[in-house]
Amino acid sequence: MGLSVPAVAVLLVALLCLDPHGRVGSAPICAHGPSGCHVPSLADLFDRVIQHSARMHSLSNDLHSEFEQYFLPSKNHIGKTYRKCHTSNILTPNGKENAQKLAREELTEVILKLLMAWRDPLFQLHQSMAHQQDFNNFSSNKALEMGDMAHELRKGVEKVAEKMRVLGMLGNSVTGLSAAEAMLPLSDSREAMSDYELLYCFRRDSNKVQNYLKILKCRIVPEHDC
Repeated sequence: MGLSVPAVAVLLVALLCLDPHGRVGSAPICAHGPSGCHVPSLADLFDRVIQHSARMHSLSNDLHSEFEQYFLPSKNHIGKTYRKCHTSNILTPNGKENAQKLAREELTEVILKLLMAWRDPLFQLHQSMAHQQDFNNFSSNKALEMGDMAHELRKGVEKVAEKMRVLGMLGNSVTGLSAAEAMLPLSDSREAMSDYELLYCFRRDSNKVQNYLKILKCRIVPEHDC
């Protein structure tokens, strides 16, 4: 028996409301079916991106630890980098107090610049690990997952910025970095960096992103867990 027109309409609304991939965008939440759908609040969006950034940083920690354990037997190399991170020319606030002094627009832009800067290097890291026999598929897939997570996180932060603009909490200077992407002041050392150095730098930057998001949330919605 075919579905009636009202039944089909209800089914379509339900499918549109679902977010099966657990992404960090602004898809409606349908806790009690189509009639219960609602657009996430700004606090909800912040919670999503912060949780996502925590998972991404945890994954970078795991992969970095695996690399040290299996591929750097000499403790003299552990924790040592040989050149600057390719994101070193992106001006980032040092410490919580300095981050709190930045304007909302500036802090949001720093977060987006860091995430954008890792798009290609994380893909290159995955490619490098996938072609080396020393790395198992599990570790290589972690590198690929980090790239996907960074991409999804950037989209989520853009949704947060969009929501803040709609609510009048953010100026129009932050526009998803569509124009600023070409202006990223990246270091020329990226191509020469080893896999270990890339992991070290991404772990550092992913920690910065997570902390900056927490600081930004507390400035925007201080009544929530601050």
